Amino acid sequence: MADAIALPDVTKPDVTRHVLRVSGLGKRVPLPGSELTILDGVSFAIDKGDSVAIVGASGSGKSTLLSLMAGLDTPSDGTVLLDGEALSTLDEDGRARVRGEKVGFVFQSFQLLPSLTALENVMLPLELRGDADAETPARAILTKVGLGERLGHYPRQLSGGEQQRVALARAFVTTPSVLFADEPTGNLDTHTGQAIIELLFAMNADAGTTLVLVTHDEHLAVRCSRMLRLDSGRLVSA
Repeated sequence: MADAIALPDVTKPDVTRHVLRVSGLGKRVPLPGSELTILDGVSFAIDKGDSVAIVGASGSGKSTLLSLMAGLDTPSDGTVLLDGEALSTLDEDGRARVRGEKVGFVFQSFQLLPSLTALENVMLPLELRGDADAETPARAILTKVGLGERLGHYPRQLSGGEQQRVALARAFVTTPSVLFADEPTGNLDTHTGQAIIELLFAMNADAGTTLVLVTHDEHLAVRCSRMLRLDSGRLVSA
């Protein structure tokens, strides 16, 4: 009798290919006398180096899904594997460690520390990670985003577009496995927002980072190689 052919176990995550794997993800919050379901049974996988847009109407659960994938929040049900690590098995310190090692963030509101200069804001994640030299790579990437002459400026001295460039530099300086961007142009005018998006995609392509982008802008979403659409907390297309 011929030897049996071993078939791959499709129930196991392919950690060599998938940088993110979401399985049966749910999030509920208590209300007086009831419960609000924000996400319900969401499952998908994202390949390394992919660019994925999460789209849907306001209140569909987009930002909550991003927070769960990044380990900023914990799910009511299901699991998130980030680069092979199950976030739900980690405590807050463990999730913070994973974020520091593997994740970059760009937010709508920039999230720069007002008491730090542009250079110091970009150096911060490297210092928190314990890098011996945080200044050299921070200077280099700020120059790359066109702010080489603004290193000593504080956020209040920078325009909105310049602040988001600092945020991009801070996100990419750690060479993350995954970059999460939550409405990155939401506080910018159309012209400035377009320039930031071009810079974001260019830097992402150069770094080979996996991009997960939350947006309500369909024109921006189609720039990604794939779209995940949420409707009332459920994944309706992937």
